[in-house]
Amino acid sequence: MTRPRVSAFIICQNEAAHIEACLASVGWCDEIVVVDSGSTDRTVELARKAATRVVHHDWPGYAAQKNFALEQATGDWVLSLDADERVSDPLREEIRVTLAADPAAAGFRVPRQNFFQGAWVRHGGWYPDEQLRLFRRGRGAFTGSAVHESVRVDGPVARLAAPLVHQSYRGIADFVARANRYSELAARELATAGRGGSLADLLLRPGWRFVSMYLLRGGFLDGWRGFVLAVLYAHYVFLRAAKVREIGHNRPVTRRTPSTAARDHGKRTPPPPGQRPKAVDGWGGAGGEGGPE
Repeated sequence: MTRPRVSAFIICQNEAAHIEACLASVGWCDEIVVVDSGSTDRTVELARKAATRVVHHDWPGYAAQKNFALEQATGDWVLSLDADERVSDPLREEIRVTLAADPAAAGFRVPRQNFFQGAWVRHGGWYPDEQLRLFRRGRGAFTGSAVHESVRVDGPVARLAAPLVHQSYRGIADFVARANRYSELAARELATAGRGGSLADLLLRPGWRFVSMYLLRGGFLDGWRGFVLAVLYAHYVFLRAAKVREIGHNRPVTRRTPSTAARDHGKRTPPPPGQRPKAVDGWGGAGGEGGPE
């Protein structure tokens, strides 16, 4: 039986600090495709030294960019990575052995080791943090919101045991910058859906995120890192809710006339004041509500 070909693909922008290590970890793949959306640092220069192809594609959104990258791949199996992720040596060997056996699965979930401030964070919802990253080409595609994407696979999905390594943040400043960016995207999506931004979202959800991560999910076992992360994620949840309210307050008020009322009859409307809307979580990740990646 012919050994199946594996294509790795990475989307990136201004990832010079990470791209070399990421590409080195997939050097065993038959093809490496890098899709860059306009880096101004040395990302493209460094990628060209190791990748099979480096393609420029203007940023259309997370899911659309990954689907574009997927279209560039030619292998029997595809492995999707972010620039701050690495395929560990045990995972490389497990993938080789598993695919050589011609598995029935159409895709595989992989546990992810998330690192923060130089240490693997094992609690607080940060592990095993399984991600569907390996699947048969032609059997999967990316879908998602403005903030995060996921893979939908046509067929059974199995699990691998060895981990993907994720160097999640360069530090607290990096987290805060991402939180500001992602909370903006998530808030717009929630506001468009007429959800989020209630007083409960502002007052209760941030505290619940902290309790969930730090106490219920054992974040305290990770020492000061667990505490800092729980506070940072609670801060993100607050920012998201506050921005939803800001968007709502900044929208122009349109007077409803009998004609507009008739036109709008039957359309979905936000819940009445004081009624808590169903929460929509913008990030995937710790605590069940997500966070910046």
